Amino acid sequence: MFHFGLCCLFKNEAVFFRTTTVKTLSPLPRDHQLLKLSEICQHNAGSLLLALEAVDRLGIGAFRIMSPLFPRMTHPEAGYTLNDLPEGASISRTLEECRIFAARAEIRLSFHPDQFVVLSSPHPEVVANSVKELKYQAKLAVAVGADVINIHGGGVYGDKQGALKRFAEVFGSLDDTVRSRLTLENDDNSYTPEDLLPLCEQLSIPLVYDVHHHRCNRDNLTVEEATERAGVTWQAAGKRQYCHISSPRGGWGGGKPKPHADYIDPGDIPECWLEREMTVDVEAKAKELAVVRLMADIRELKNRS
Repeated sequence: MFHFGLCCLFKNEAVFFRTTTVKTLSPLPRDHQLLKLSEICQHNAGSLLLALEAVDRLGIGAFRIMSPLFPRMTHPEAGYTLNDLPEGASISRTLEECRIFAARAEIRLSFHPDQFVVLSSPHPEVVANSVKELKYQAKLAVAVGADVINIHGGGVYGDKQGALKRFAEVFGSLDDTVRSRLTLENDDNSYTPEDLLPLCEQLSIPLVYDVHHHRCNRDNLTVEEATERAGVTWQAAGKRQYCHISSPRGGWGGGKPKPHADYIDPGDIPECWLEREMTVDVEAKAKELAVVRLMADIRELKNRS
Protein backbone atom coordinates (compact mmCIF):
# COMPACT_ATOMS: atom_id res chain seq x y z
CA MET A 1 0.00 0.00 0.00
CA PHE A 2 1.28 3.45 -0.93
CA HIS A 3 1.57 6.17 1.69
CA PHE A 4 2.35 9.46 -0.06
CA GLY A 5 4.24 12.15 1.82
CA LEU A 6 4.23 15.95 1.71
CA CYS A 7 7.50 17.83 2.03
CA CYS A 8 7.55 20.61 4.63
CA LEU A 9 5.35 23.36 3.18
CA PHE A 10 1.92 24.03 1.71
CA LYS A 11 0.70 25.80 -1.39
CA ASN A 12 -2.91 26.62 -0.47
CA GLU A 13 -3.38 25.58 3.16
CA ALA A 14 -3.09 28.37 5.71
CA VAL A 15 -0.10 26.84 7.48
CA PHE A 16 3.02 28.96 7.79
CA PHE A 17 6.34 28.62 9.58
CA ARG A 18 8.43 31.54 10.80
CA THR A 19 12.19 31.95 10.82
CA THR A 20 14.85 34.47 11.79
CA THR A 21 18.52 35.16 11.11
CA VAL A 22 21.59 35.58 13.25
CA LYS A 23 21.91 39.08 11.77
CA THR A 24 18.50 39.92 13.24
CA LEU A 25 19.27 38.31 16.59
CA SER A 26 22.83 39.54 17.16
CA PRO A 27 22.06 43.19 18.11
CA LEU A 28 19.54 42.08 20.75
CA PRO A 29 20.37 41.46 24.40
CA ARG A 30 20.34 37.74 25.19
CA ASP A 31 17.03 37.85 27.06
CA HIS A 32 15.40 39.61 24.10
CA GLN A 33 16.91 37.06 21.73
CA LEU A 34 15.41 34.23 23.75
CA LEU A 35 12.04 35.95 23.92
CA LYS A 36 11.96 36.38 20.13
CA LEU A 37 13.10 32.81 19.56
CA SER A 38 10.54 31.54 22.04
CA GLU A 39 7.72 33.27 20.16
CA ILE A 40 8.92 31.82 16.85
CA CYS A 41 9.31 28.30 18.23
CA GLN A 42 5.90 28.44 19.88
CA HIS A 43 4.37 29.55 16.59
CA ASN A 44 6.16 26.84 14.62
CA ALA A 45 5.20 24.08 17.05
CA GLY A 46 1.58 25.17 16.71
CA SER A 47 1.94 25.31 12.92
CA LEU A 48 3.29 21.77 12.93
CA LEU A 49 0.13 20.61 14.65
CA LEU A 50 -1.95 22.50 12.07
CA ALA A 51 0.13 20.91 9.31
CA LEU A 52 -0.56 17.42 10.63
CA GLU A 53 -4.28 18.17 10.86
CA ALA A 54 -4.25 19.37 7.24
CA VAL A 55 -2.28 16.33 6.08
CA ASP A 56 -4.74 14.03 7.82
CA ARG A 57 -7.74 15.84 6.30
CA LEU A 58 -6.21 15.55 2.82
CA GLY A 59 -5.57 11.84 3.23
CA ILE A 60 -1.77 12.20 3.01
CA GLY A 61 0.13 9.55 4.92
CA ALA A 62 3.47 11.19 5.70
CA PHE A 63 4.95 14.60 6.41
CA ARG A 64 8.54 15.81 6.19
CA ILE A 65 9.17 18.35 8.94
CA MET A 66 11.22 21.37 7.91
CA SER A 67 14.76 21.24 9.30
CA PRO A 68 14.76 24.76 10.83
CA LEU A 69 11.53 24.17 12.76
CA PHE A 70 13.37 25.83 15.64
CA PRO A 71 15.60 28.30 13.78
CA ARG A 72 19.26 28.89 14.69
CA MET A 73 19.04 26.33 17.52
CA THR A 74 22.52 24.94 16.87
CA HIS A 75 24.22 28.20 15.92
CA PRO A 76 27.46 28.74 17.91
CA GLU A 77 26.46 32.27 18.96
CA ALA A 78 22.66 32.37 18.93
CA GLY A 79 22.02 28.71 19.80
CA TYR A 80 19.67 27.64 22.59
CA THR A 81 17.69 24.75 24.05
CA LEU A 82 13.98 24.63 24.78
CA ASN A 83 14.83 24.95 28.46
CA ASP A 84 16.34 28.36 27.70
CA LEU A 85 13.10 29.69 26.24
CA PRO A 86 10.37 31.42 28.33
CA GLU A 87 7.74 29.23 26.65
CA GLY A 88 9.89 26.10 26.56
CA ALA A 89 7.51 23.97 28.61
CA SER A 90 4.53 25.00 26.49
CA ILE A 91 6.47 24.29 23.29
CA SER A 92 7.33 20.81 24.58
CA ARG A 93 3.66 20.13 25.32
CA THR A 94 2.71 21.16 21.79
CA LEU A 95 5.32 18.78 20.37
CA GLU A 96 3.80 16.02 22.47
CA GLU A 97 0.39 16.88 21.00
CA CYS A 98 1.95 16.54 17.56
CA ARG A 99 3.39 13.14 18.44
CA ILE A 100 0.06 11.86 19.75
CA PHE A 101 -1.88 13.22 16.77
CA ALA A 102 0.56 11.77 14.21
CA ALA A 103 0.50 8.37 15.90
CA ARG A 104 -3.30 8.31 16.08
CA ALA A 105 -3.68 9.45 12.46
CA GLU A 106 -0.88 7.10 11.30
CA ILE A 107 1.10 9.95 9.73
CA ARG A 108 4.74 9.01 9.26
CA LEU A 109 7.13 11.82 10.14
CA SER A 110 10.63 12.45 8.85
CA PHE A 111 13.39 15.04 8.69
CA HIS A 112 15.73 15.87 5.81
CA PRO A 113 18.61 18.07 7.08
CA ASP A 114 20.06 20.75 4.84
CA GLN A 115 22.97 20.12 2.50
CA PHE A 116 25.53 21.46 4.99
CA VAL A 117 25.12 18.23 7.01
CA VAL A 118 28.01 16.20 5.58
CA LEU A 119 29.43 13.29 7.57
CA SER A 120 31.93 12.37 4.82
CA SER A 121 33.72 15.73 4.85
CA PRO A 122 37.52 15.73 5.34
CA HIS A 123 37.13 18.91 7.40
CA PRO A 124 36.66 18.19 11.15
CA GLU A 125 34.71 21.40 11.81
CA VAL A 126 32.17 20.51 9.09
CA VAL A 127 31.70 17.05 10.59
CA ALA A 128 31.38 18.48 14.11
CA ASN A 129 28.70 20.96 12.99
CA SER A 130 26.93 18.19 11.08
CA VAL A 131 26.84 15.94 14.13
CA LYS A 132 25.55 18.81 16.26
CA GLU A 133 22.73 19.42 13.77
CA LEU A 134 21.84 15.74 13.65
CA LYS A 135 21.65 15.59 17.45
CA TYR A 136 19.22 18.54 17.38
CA GLN A 137 17.06 16.88 14.76
CA ALA A 138 17.14 13.58 16.65
CA LYS A 139 15.82 15.31 19.77
CA LEU A 140 12.97 16.75 17.71
CA ALA A 141 12.41 13.35 16.13
CA VAL A 142 12.08 11.72 19.53
CA ALA A 143 9.71 14.46 20.69
CA VAL A 144 7.33 14.11 17.72
CA GLY A 145 7.80 10.41 16.96
CA ALA A 146 9.69 10.69 13.64
CA ASP A 147 11.52 7.54 12.54
CA VAL A 148 13.64 8.93 9.67
CA ILE A 149 16.42 11.52 9.46
CA ASN A 150 17.53 11.39 5.85
CA ILE A 151 20.82 12.75 4.50
CA HIS A 152 22.93 12.58 1.34
CA GLY A 153 26.39 11.08 1.06
CA GLY A 154 27.95 14.51 0.59
CA GLY A 155 30.91 15.36 -1.58
CA VAL A 156 33.33 12.99 -3.29
CA TYR A 157 36.47 15.06 -2.54
CA GLY A 158 38.40 13.29 -5.31
CA ASP A 159 38.11 9.92 -3.56
CA LYS A 160 34.62 8.48 -3.33
CA GLN A 161 35.62 5.36 -1.39
CA GLY A 162 37.70 7.43 1.02
CA ALA A 163 34.72 9.72 1.62
CA LEU A 164 32.43 6.76 2.30
CA LYS A 165 35.01 5.33 4.71
CA ARG A 166 35.00 8.61 6.64
CA PHE A 167 31.20 8.49 6.69
CA ALA A 168 31.31 4.99 8.20
CA GLU A 169 33.76 6.10 10.91
CA VAL A 170 31.60 9.07 11.92
CA PHE A 171 28.42 6.99 11.79
CA GLY A 172 29.88 4.58 14.34
CA SER A 173 30.42 7.44 16.80
CA LEU A 174 26.86 8.81 16.64
CA ASP A 175 24.34 8.59 19.46
CA ASP A 176 21.79 5.79 19.07
CA THR A 177 18.96 8.35 18.81
CA VAL A 178 20.63 9.58 15.60
CA ARG A 179 21.99 6.28 14.32
CA SER A 180 18.66 4.44 14.67
CA ARG A 181 16.91 7.06 12.50
CA LEU A 182 19.61 7.96 10.00
CA THR A 183 19.07 7.05 6.35
CA LEU A 184 21.07 7.70 3.19
CA GLU A 185 19.70 8.92 -0.13
CA ASN A 186 21.22 8.66 -3.60
CA ASP A 187 21.68 12.06 -5.22
CA ASP A 188 21.62 13.42 -8.75
CA ASN A 189 25.31 14.28 -8.93
CA SER A 190 27.71 12.26 -6.76
CA TYR A 191 26.37 9.05 -5.23
CA THR A 192 24.21 6.50 -7.03
CA PRO A 193 22.30 3.64 -5.38
CA GLU A 194 25.10 1.33 -6.48
CA ASP A 195 27.62 3.54 -4.65
CA LEU A 196 25.65 3.66 -1.39
CA LEU A 197 24.10 0.21 -1.10
CA PRO A 198 27.29 -1.59 0.03
CA LEU A 199 27.74 0.98 2.82
CA CYS A 200 24.06 0.78 3.76
CA GLU A 201 24.23 -3.01 3.88
CA GLN A 202 27.46 -2.95 5.88
CA LEU A 203 26.23 -0.45 8.50
CA SER A 204 22.51 -1.41 8.49
CA ILE A 205 21.49 2.04 7.20
CA PRO A 206 18.26 2.13 5.16
CA LEU A 207 18.60 3.61 1.68
CA VAL A 208 15.99 6.17 0.66
CA TYR A 209 15.74 5.50 -3.05
CA ASP A 210 15.13 8.65 -5.10
CA VAL A 211 14.13 7.44 -8.55
CA HIS A 212 14.39 10.91 -10.13
CA HIS A 213 17.96 11.25 -8.88
CA HIS A 214 18.73 7.77 -10.21
CA ARG A 215 17.37 8.67 -13.63
CA CYS A 216 19.60 11.78 -13.63
CA ASN A 217 22.66 10.00 -12.22
CA ARG A 218 22.62 6.46 -13.56
CA ASP A 219 24.59 3.38 -12.59
CA ASN A 220 24.46 -0.31 -13.51
CA LEU A 221 21.28 -0.99 -11.54
CA THR A 222 17.83 -0.90 -13.08
CA VAL A 223 15.04 0.94 -11.28
CA GLU A 224 13.59 -2.45 -10.31
CA GLU A 225 16.91 -3.69 -8.92
CA ALA A 226 17.57 -0.50 -7.00
CA THR A 227 14.05 -0.53 -5.55
CA GLU A 228 14.38 -4.13 -4.44
CA ARG A 229 17.84 -3.80 -2.91
CA ALA A 230 16.87 -0.57 -1.13
CA GLY A 231 13.78 -2.35 0.18
CA VAL A 232 15.95 -5.03 1.77
CA THR A 233 17.81 -2.37 3.79
CA TRP A 234 14.47 -1.21 5.20
CA GLN A 235 13.38 -4.74 5.99
CA ALA A 236 16.62 -5.26 7.89
CA ALA A 237 15.80 -2.15 9.96
CA GLY A 238 12.24 -3.35 10.59
CA LYS A 239 10.74 -0.29 8.89
CA ARG A 240 8.50 0.39 5.90
CA GLN A 241 10.48 1.36 2.81
CA TYR A 242 10.86 5.06 2.02
CA CYS A 243 11.34 6.46 -1.51
CA HIS A 244 11.20 9.84 -3.25
CA ILE A 245 9.46 10.79 -6.51
CA SER A 246 9.65 13.92 -8.63
CA SER A 247 9.26 14.83 -12.29
CA PRO A 248 11.55 17.07 -14.37
CA ARG A 249 10.20 20.56 -14.98
CA GLY A 250 10.94 20.40 -18.71
CA GLY A 251 10.17 16.71 -19.15
CA TRP A 252 12.73 14.04 -19.89
CA GLY A 253 13.03 15.00 -23.52
CA GLY A 254 14.16 18.59 -23.25
CA GLY A 255 16.22 20.88 -21.07
CA LYS A 256 17.87 20.02 -17.77
CA PRO A 257 16.10 17.13 -16.00
CA LYS A 258 17.13 18.01 -12.44
CA PRO A 259 14.72 20.90 -11.59
CA HIS A 260 11.42 19.66 -10.17
CA ALA A 261 8.07 20.19 -11.86
CA ASP A 262 4.96 21.58 -10.19
CA TYR A 263 3.22 18.22 -10.42
CA ILE A 264 4.19 14.57 -10.86
CA ASP A 265 3.73 12.85 -14.19
CA PRO A 266 2.11 9.54 -13.10
CA GLY A 267 4.18 7.86 -15.82
CA ASP A 268 7.26 8.61 -13.71
CA ILE A 269 6.03 6.27 -10.96
CA PRO A 270 7.89 2.97 -11.50
CA GLU A 271 5.46 0.17 -12.21
CA CYS A 272 7.29 -2.02 -9.71
CA TRP A 273 6.33 0.41 -6.94
CA LEU A 274 2.58 0.07 -7.38
CA GLU A 275 2.16 -3.09 -5.33
CA ARG A 276 4.89 -2.44 -2.78
CA GLU A 277 4.36 -1.40 0.81
CA MET A 278 6.19 1.94 0.96
CA THR A 279 6.15 5.61 1.86
CA VAL A 280 6.82 7.93 -1.08
CA ASP A 281 7.65 11.59 -0.51
CA VAL A 282 6.37 13.76 -3.37
CA GLU A 283 8.92 16.45 -4.22
CA ALA A 284 6.93 18.89 -6.36
CA LYS A 285 6.54 22.65 -6.44
CA ALA A 286 2.75 22.50 -6.07
CA LYS A 287 3.18 20.86 -2.65
CA GLU A 288 -0.06 19.39 -1.26
CA LEU A 289 -1.88 20.00 -4.55
CA ALA A 290 0.64 17.74 -6.28
CA VAL A 291 0.29 15.02 -3.64
CA VAL A 292 -3.51 15.01 -3.82
CA ARG A 293 -3.47 14.93 -7.63
CA LEU A 294 -0.95 12.09 -7.68
CA MET A 295 -2.99 10.06 -5.20
CA ALA A 296 -5.99 10.40 -7.54
CA ASP A 297 -3.84 9.45 -10.55
CA ILE A 298 -2.55 6.33 -8.80
CA ARG A 299 -6.07 5.26 -7.81
CA GLU A 300 -7.09 5.59 -11.45
CA LEU A 301 -4.07 3.58 -12.61
CA LYS A 302 -4.85 0.79 -10.15
CA ASN A 303 -8.53 0.74 -11.18
CA ARG A 304 -7.49 0.25 -14.80
CA SER A 305 -5.16 -2.64 -14.03
